[in-house]
Amino acid sequence: MKAFVFPGQGSQYCGMGRDIHENFPAARSLMDKADGLLGYSITDIMFSGSEEELRRTKYTQPAIFLHSMAIATIVGMNDIGMTAGHSLGEYTALCCAGAIGFDDALRIVSKRGELMQHAGEKNPGSMAAIIGMPDINLNALLADASAEGIVQAANFNSPGQVVISGAVSAVRKAIELAPSRGARMAKELVVSGAFHSPLMKPAEEELAAALEEIDIRNAAIPVCMNAVAKPVTDAGEIRKNLVLQLTSSVLWAQSIEEMVRVGVTSFVEIGPQKVLQGLIKRIDKSVGTGGIDTADDIRTLG
Repeated sequence: MKAFVFPGQGSQYCGMGRDIHENFPAARSLMDKADGLLGYSITDIMFSGSEEELRRTKYTQPAIFLHSMAIATIVGMNDIGMTAGHSLGEYTALCCAGAIGFDDALRIVSKRGELMQHAGEKNPGSMAAIIGMPDINLNALLADASAEGIVQAANFNSPGQVVISGAVSAVRKAIELAPSRGARMAKELVVSGAFHSPLMKPAEEELAAALEEIDIRNAAIPVCMNAVAKPVTDAGEIRKNLVLQLTSSVLWAQSIEEMVRVGVTSFVEIGPQKVLQGLIKRIDKSVGTGGIDTADDIRTLG
């Protein structure tokens, strides 16, 4: 079985999607439509905006979603048996699986980006990558660092690669302690908030209300969802898991393991960069991986 996977925040880059817009009328139509729906030119920010502007959460999220959806529109969903997305990418996965329409998905992604940015301003926090530490040491590290404030695992990206999230003092304490727990590297990330932690609570209620306003259908193909690491098609479960995802850990490694267990043998990353391909190779070397990011990548398929 082949699966499409969709990247999340951090995969953006200046100029993203411009070559696709220029070379494929279907993508151009979708991207121009997005500008109209959002009421500002997200394509200008994608194609010629500064790195700083593109890194603002309220722009990053619709930009990555739109890039991935433009590619998916061109290549189609034939022979795709399952989807998944990393954090923000889960909305793209659901859109491609038929659970959420494009217009609603774009609006909710834009709203989510704004809410997360505001939550980060209201409850300042940070995140850090912990590399090469045995998984069994994680809970002890977090317990020690929590003396300084809220901190939890935000992303289980691959074996030996975990991202933590929480209060700035607690995250920095974890970075300080990580080498003594066996970590090869611990590095604070440049982010605008403590994503996937309780510090995102201010955004949760508003996101839940916004999700109630859109039509969510049963998915045509299963989507392996971040918060539960299992394939989901039921509309009610999808809605619940999207709210849960905001303050819960992204169980990416566990999701890929589950997808392989139920029969996925090939993963194709749809969207900017190759982050997920690298993670999947570290999770399971036996599966095939590939990606589609640029116009040249799409032409190679043809």
